[in-house]
Amino acid sequence: MPLRDIAVTGIVLALLPVILMHPYVGVLTWTWLGFMNPHRLSWGFAFDMQFALLVALATLVGLLLTREPKRIPWTRETITLAVFTGWMVFTTFFAFYPALAWPQLEKVLKIQVMIFVALMVMQREDRLRWLVWTIALSIGFYGVKGGIFTITTGGGFHVRGPAGTFIGGDNEMGLALVMTIPLLRYCQLSVTSKLLKGAFGVAILLTAIAAVGSQSRGAFLALAAMGAFLWLKSRHKFLTGMLIILAAVPIALVMPQAWYDRIASIQNYEEDASALGRISAWKMAINLAKDRATGGGFETFRYDTFAIYSPDTGRVHDAHSIYFEVLGEHGFIGLALFLALGIMTWFTASWVVRRARGSPETRWLADVAGMAQVSLVGYAAGGAFLGLAYFDFFYNLVAIVVIAKVLMLRRMNEARTADAKAPEPTSDARGRPLPQPLQARQAGTLRRGT
Repeated sequence: MPLRDIAVTGIVLALLPVILMHPYVGVLTWTWLGFMNPHRLSWGFAFDMQFALLVALATLVGLLLTREPKRIPWTRETITLAVFTGWMVFTTFFAFYPALAWPQLEKVLKIQVMIFVALMVMQREDRLRWLVWTIALSIGFYGVKGGIFTITTGGGFHVRGPAGTFIGGDNEMGLALVMTIPLLRYCQLSVTSKLLKGAFGVAILLTAIAAVGSQSRGAFLALAAMGAFLWLKSRHKFLTGMLIILAAVPIALVMPQAWYDRIASIQNYEEDASALGRISAWKMAINLAKDRATGGGFETFRYDTFAIYSPDTGRVHDAHSIYFEVLGEHGFIGLALFLALGIMTWFTASWVVRRARGSPETRWLADVAGMAQVSLVGYAAGGAFLGLAYFDFFYNLVAIVVIAKVLMLRRMNEARTADAKAPEPTSDARGRPLPQPLQARQAGTLRRGT
């Protein structure tokens, strides 16, 4: 009996009783299973086992059994996400291919339900840290593994994820790796050990190499956009620029000429059959959304739809773009909700960064929100050429930013309460007693923070 199957099964089964008592452990386990897919690294009975379903059920039962407060923070992001989810359900009733659309909706709903569960139970500082670490290490595992693989093979093979998962393809794996680099950077910032800082530095470099090793042009563009954003936001632009250049050197030395030719083909898209197919799909999505307010529903990028709405019916192609994927499947309303969710999350992250970076106690929240922003840049840039609109990584970033804001607001309220309870001053700066009216006036001034 394969040891990997036994190990994964044993870990999950051992965690189920813990999840019933502590639902947040279920969220972390679900995240680990959803991102790393450890059972897909086995070759025996565990490969197709529904571990995620078992964990989700145990987590939901745990929500009912435990007395811990469980409230969804109804912010503009969570409201928009709920409306977007409801709109996807509505469009599925009008899908062109219901036999394909309903199973896809089921997958999407499972992700969204667990995102809302995470929003309920992860509203503690230690739990938010664990959630970020779980995501970073789950994908970072493939980054380290893929980086070593790319170096040892001279970039002669594509880096891919486990078969049958969100990250199974080279394009999907590439984007996931790019989005993980900022979270690995957060982990590096949060440790004090020089050894661990160095280890995370190596992991970041290997993950970048693995992203390039996926040979995904979309991932390469995402990596470039993310690096440019980091440089623009850095307070030490010269040092950051030098580090980016140093990171690019091993990539340039490892990758073969075939990779350079593939990247160069971005400029000559008119001669690239894949690029022309995507353009055909994008035109089809626009025409479809103009004709139907609900779009074509999930899995609409198929031959019959192209025959009606594409100006180039001979090029049937998947959307390979998060934007046109949502537009074609859920119409302009769906695209507006999807874009609004990303934009709102971006500005909320900026809000957290501005308010959290000034205090040592909350600086880690600024790091979390800032690195989530960098990851969003990678998703927005790479997603323009990759069809991962329903990738749970993006929705986890939304949850992370919302929880970070909740924790920051809690800190701010605690500070106001502490100021309000501060004893009234009875003397001036030189220790001389103040008259009674001046004491009251001085106390009011201190409480206002002036």
